[in-house]
Amino acid sequence: MSTQGEGTAQAGPVRWRTAMERALYGPDGFYVRPGGPGPAGHFRTSVHASPLYAQAVARLLLWVDGELGRPEELDLVDVGAGRGELLAGVLAALPPETAARVRPYGVERAERPAGLDGRIRWVGEPPPGTRGLLFANEWLDNVPLDLAEDGRYVEVARDGTESPGGPVDGPDRAWLERWWPGAGPGGGRAEIGRPRDEAWAAAVATVERGLAVAVDYAHTREARPPFGTLTGFRGGRETAPVPDGSCDVTAHVALDACAGPGAVLLTQRVALAALGVSGARPPLALASTDPVAYVRALSGAGEAAELTARGGLGDFGWLVQPVGVAPWPG
Repeated sequence: MSTQGEGTAQAGPVRWRTAMERALYGPDGFYVRPGGPGPAGHFRTSVHASPLYAQAVARLLLWVDGELGRPEELDLVDVGAGRGELLAGVLAALPPETAARVRPYGVERAERPAGLDGRIRWVGEPPPGTRGLLFANEWLDNVPLDLAEDGRYVEVARDGTESPGGPVDGPDRAWLERWWPGAGPGGGRAEIGRPRDEAWAAAVATVERGLAVAVDYAHTREARPPFGTLTGFRGGRETAPVPDGSCDVTAHVALDACAGPGAVLLTQRVALAALGVSGARPPLALASTDPVAYVRALSGAGEAAELTARGGLGDFGWLVQPVGVAPWPG
């Protein structure tokens, strides 16, 4: 992908897609800058909220393993792997016999983290011929995209100042007409999700057999946000989306537009419930018979409640795409 100004100071306003690419993945970009704390230092994802999340993904991988007939090698591909936290958690949660057959891949543009489990292959693109589970947790929201307002592209300077650009045309206009009603001339602000559709289709195409799952902030055609969702995160707080490399720049994902044939859209609340994650409190009687187990179960219930909360992580979208296997019954 061509990015204006890469390697030099951005000279004047550019479209948001170019600005995001540079700010997130260009020289000294937010996600590739060496020595930083990684995404966990700036925002809290389900992976960081509780080990219950990795345990749920491990159960999903076990389902895929059964569908594939428990092959000698079982692929686990984490797209947008951060510092490898999810992969490490899943490997720890698997039965030893299964873990011994897993080929784990962390897909990231950043360099391999120090101290990462030696079993994990660190790659820049999803490997072709995957037989297993491809899982993308909060990856698509960081795939750069253009913004439109009143039928025109929105341009942005390095300091975040916006200005109107040229008319939206070609495939971008066609995408808006299909997927974001009312985004033409005289309409409101819209985020052109076509690059996310293409990125997801390319990732799914690497799966030979198994499941491809994308988990993200999401919305659907029936309820697109009239003012868009573009925002930034820095140091654990939401901030203005300034494309200078100092903060994350993200926008919610039109997961319904990404979905391929046979795909299912679920909320995280529903998906995790199907994978055994429940926020129900343990029976009070357990406090008398086994106080340690009660405290442990109570803590787990609290973590599960955060992962499945309405108005929070539980509202995340799960796009589950089967490839050569039966639909996941969750």
